Amino acid sequence: MSSQSSLYGEIREQHQKMKDMSAKGKLEYFWYYYKIHTFVAIAVIALAGMFIHQYVTNKEAAFYAVLISSDTSIADQQGWDTEFAEYAGIDTEEYSVVFDTSFIFTSNSFTDYTMSSMEKLVAMTSAGMIDVVIADTATFEKLARSEFYTDLTTVLPPETLEKFKDCLYYTDAAAFDTGDDDTFQSLDELPNPDEYTIDHRDASSMEKPVLVGICLPEGSKIIDAGCYDYLEVNNMMYQGYPSEAVFGIPATTEHLDTILRFLDFLME
Repeated sequence: MSSQSSLYGEIREQHQKMKDMSAKGKLEYFWYYYKIHTFVAIAVIALAGMFIHQYVTNKEAAFYAVLISSDTSIADQQGWDTEFAEYAGIDTEEYSVVFDTSFIFTSNSFTDYTMSSMEKLVAMTSAGMIDVVIADTATFEKLARSEFYTDLTTVLPPETLEKFKDCLYYTDAAAFDTGDDDTFQSLDELPNPDEYTIDHRDASSMEKPVLVGICLPEGSKIIDAGCYDYLEVNNMMYQGYPSEAVFGIPATTEHLDTILRFLDFLME
């Protein structure tokens, strides 16, 4: 008898066994012989459903803000995504508005979480996905020294700069240059920034000031909500001055008009 005939005979025998079983017996028989197949089928269906859901529901971000090391228990409860979408007239059926608080950087130690946050930030910024970054002074300055941010004088209108004239944040390119050009060194070669006492609000005290940020003032939504209160509570200092929450625009952003609306929204 051929192997094929043997297989058909075994199948007929199994069918005959099941025909004589009770409903409970059939269920137990099926579970005993086919539970692995069932698990695999369920897993395949679940994965397919997940990918289909992501494909169908994924929306292009009309605005993506990153709040590094913010108090997530406060920030995540504000509903700023919905509020800003309405304020800026963004169609949430087609586009998303994101306030991402998943980035945590620690200034005193380089943890795995800090590394993964940095890798994620670099990847998303390189792809042009992030429009705004808000961070404490130490983190903000580390990013500024790698030319992460755009010069605000090139993208913000004079009236906006005037509005925040007392809160403008500068980084001193000269403090970290060793060459003859105006470019920043690589982060690996930079001296310890804590060796410098720098008032980042005072451009006149710098040799090569670059306007890269805005220190969020009282009256702005993020400060008033208390997302960075821990900086003051813990008396956190950086380069001789109290650490603040600073707003900056990554050099790769493509949503400048929306960012201008966001600055207005912050002060509403």
